[in-house]
Amino acid sequence: MTLDAGMTEFAKLWAEIAPIGRADSGGYLRFALTEPELTLRDWFRAQASARDMLVTEDGNGNLFAWRGEPWAPGTVLTGSHFDSVPHGGGYDGPLGIVSAFLAADRLEKSRRIGIAAFVEEEGGRFGVPCLGSRLLTGFIKPDQAAALRDRDGISFEEALGARPAGPEPRIEQIAALVELHIEQGRALETPVGVASAIWPHGRWRMDFTGVGDHAGTTRMTDRRDPMLTFAFTVLAANKEARLSGAHATMGRVQVEPNATNAIPSLVRGWLDARAADTATLDRVVDEIVRKSTERAGRDGTALAVTAESVTGEVAFHEELARRISSLLGDAPILPTGAGHDAGVMSAHVPTAMLFVRNPTGVSHSPAEHASDADCEAGIEALAKVLEDLT
Repeated sequence: MTLDAGMTEFAKLWAEIAPIGRADSGGYLRFALTEPELTLRDWFRAQASARDMLVTEDGNGNLFAWRGEPWAPGTVLTGSHFDSVPHGGGYDGPLGIVSAFLAADRLEKSRRIGIAAFVEEEGGRFGVPCLGSRLLTGFIKPDQAAALRDRDGISFEEALGARPAGPEPRIEQIAALVELHIEQGRALETPVGVASAIWPHGRWRMDFTGVGDHAGTTRMTDRRDPMLTFAFTVLAANKEARLSGAHATMGRVQVEPNATNAIPSLVRGWLDARAADTATLDRVVDEIVRKSTERAGRDGTALAVTAESVTGEVAFHEELARRISSLLGDAPILPTGAGHDAGVMSAHVPTAMLFVRNPTGVSHSPAEHASDADCEAGIEALAKVLEDLT
């Protein structure tokens, strides 16, 4: 690729990673520990080497670049993740890593910083979001993570392989963590904002079972069709979320035997639910399950619900958020409904997030976008914050 000499430093660095993992849809297939994500990890090592930063891994797939001793007291950590949802946008995650390296270029080399590339933040391959940060903080144990499998039956342990383990992580010695991320909504009207909180959210697997049969010979009155129960649940989730000011989505479904001329024996759907507070989230999910269970009884089907991951409300370090907002000229402080590694880390380290404006408000889609000018503003803001905190 030939780069225009007039391009900004951001545009030049962004152009290096933009083609990696791009699908024909225009979106990205950068699943954790697959070839595109591994290529990005090699790019990460090269960027760190060019800046004389030491690279370490933690044995769980998380990658770090250090200016100074790894995990040294007073170090400020920044960064994000490389992996994507299926056919997702290019900015969600990688923007925070590219910005971190460019912010580091604006700091004196004596500043103690670390740049993280967390593994499997989206949960797009192994089903558990923020898996890397959950492992780092001990929320999930390595043997639990090792058993997770992707849709092809490959375990996390197999995908991870014999990753080198660097020095023992000492997250209690980290002074702060600041993650820069594209804003995933339409609330931000200035180039850069500061996060106040993350809505509580979770993923529930819902297994609807019935009786598989012939689509052409089974009378409608004799059917025990789990697809009907599933369809009812999709509509019930939408209704309950709207009534409560929450969000509920069923965006993934598996059907067995998945044949046009067969009544399914199993429909498996995943519910993603989020709300401004835990009480509302619990009420919405409980009501969806209650209505679905009642409907299953009428359909002659059965429903089993498994909570795959549930994250409580995260309130970021209030004093740190105010300090950063003031430092950035009273940048707006706003909550988000999206989960992040910073949310997991916040239980262990003073944590803040910077958001870069997304003019479309669209995320997890090829339409996700931020202008180069706003990305440059994000880099300057991150550099100013890192300088202040170190």
